[in-house]
Amino acid sequence: MTTTTTSPLTAADRCDRCGAQAYVRVMLPGGELLFCAHHARRHASAFADVALHVQDETDRLMEEHGASAR
Repeated sequence: MTTTTTSPLTAADRCDRCGAQAYVRVMLPGGELLFCAHHARRHASAFADVALHVQDETDRLMEEHGASAR
């Protein structure tokens, strides 16, 4: 995995699994996947070894909503 900088995720970015607001972008050799915090945690083991970069903005959940990303 690298530490590539990508543009911040916005409210228009939606989870590819459920359609909720995306807080995680996973860059893969064939493209990218967007996940809400829940689905990013759920599928982390599946993409951990193949991701080129993971942009995790789940810390924004606490700042924006007072919610725990855990």
